[in-house]
Parts: sequence; C-alpha cells; structure tokens
Amino acid sequence: MISNYPIINIYEKTSLKSKISSQLLFGEKFEILRKQNEWLKIKTSYDKYVGYIKNRKFTKNLKITHKISSLRANLYSKPERNCKTNIKLSFCSLISVTEEIKNFYRFDKYWIKKKDVKPINFKQNIFKNICMFTNTRYKWGGRSYKGIDCSALVQLFFKFNNLHCPRDTKDQIIYFKKAKKIKKDAIIFWRGHVAVCLSKKILIHAYGPKKKVLIMNIKKTLKLIEKTAKLQVIGIR
Repeated sequence: MISNYPIINIYEKTSLKSKISSQLLFGEKFEILRKQNEWLKIKTSYDKYVGYIKNRKFTKNLKITHKISSLRANLYSKPERNCKTNIKLSFCSLISVTEEIKNFYRFDKYWIKKKDVKPINFKQNIFKNICMFTNTRYKWGGRSYKGIDCSALVQLFFKFNNLHCPRDTKDQIIYFKKAKKIKKDAIIFWRGHVAVCLSKKILIHAYGPKKKVLIMNIKKTLKLIEKTAKLQVIGIR
C-alpha cells in the first residue's frame, strides 16, 4: 500500500495516547501485517519499521516520478499562484507527476511548483541542504517539517539520495562505517542521540532539551551533553 496523506503518525500501540514511534510521508510504501478494528499493524517498506496506524483508504498503485526537495511544498488547486490550498507536503515525500504547465507540475488532483521537487533519481551531496531544518520543532518520532527527531534528520537525507538508512540511532551506528575523525558530513553518535557535522567546528542536530533543530559548536555540544545527560560519544561515522 502507499500513503496518500501528507503525514501519518505511526504509533507503538493501538491507541492515539500511545507514543508516536515514526511517521509515513506522502507516497511512502508500507505492508499491512494485520487489521485490528480501526487500526492497521504495518511494516514500512523503506526502513522495515513496524507499528500501528489508523485504518484509512490508501492507494495501491502510484508510479513515483518526483520527490519533494524543499522543507515544505504548498499544493495548489490550479496551476496559478493565487490558488494555494492549506495542504503541504514535507521534504522527501514522493509524488507521481502526470502533467506540467509553466512553473507547475500536476499530480493526483493537485498542482505543485517545479522549484519544490526533483526527479526521483536526482542525487546530491547527502547533507547539502540539511540546514533548511534549522529551528524545526523537535518531535519524538517525527519525520517532517512539523517536527523531527535526531535520527530522522539523518535518515531523510540518505533517503532523498536513494540510499538506505535505518530509522533509529542504535541501528544507524551499526550500519555506517567508522570514521577516524570529526570532519564535514561525519555523523556523531551518543547513546540515543545523533548529530551531523557541518564542518570540523559546528554540527546540526534535532536537540530534545532545546526542543528544536539547532546548529551548535561541536566542542561545546560534547561538553554540554556529557554534563547534562551524562553521555559520551560512542562513535563517529
């Protein structure tokens, strides 16, 4: 099945009060493992994440042609600037383009600006545009412009470049090869936390204590996390 909703929360249990463990974005595939009243137990196709979502009407066939490249992309009812809807798709959402007029692409019943998307096979330096998430709200289990956690911030940029990346930090540190030193694009791991180096001196991470994505000095961050959370770096990738 394929998600045809902008963002769908994946829960740990069959209750809206349970913890959100991850999210599905528009166009992402998943397998239904079991139906349970108003809930579906699913496994995501990209990272094999298992959890529960509310049962809705999903689509089965969608030929993905493009992916959202901006932090959030507005949808339009017509290919005109004054026809903006209240619907937005988040970075890394997947769409099937069927028509183009001037600066717009059409998919499903909506239109989207060409500047907000790239062809599905497009690749670039993995973390080139990661700073666009700066000041995005921290949200446990989040994978979107509305809120994101530290491991999703890493995962989404690998996914955008058509590369695999596990969902959780404990799996990411095992998956990636070790690096010898801190440098640009290196990934720093603590137990339960992860950050991306923008250079030898600064990093970016979805930082729970500050409740948002921040760019911070690396040395100061290492000392801060060691002091406040009693955590030391367990790996550089």
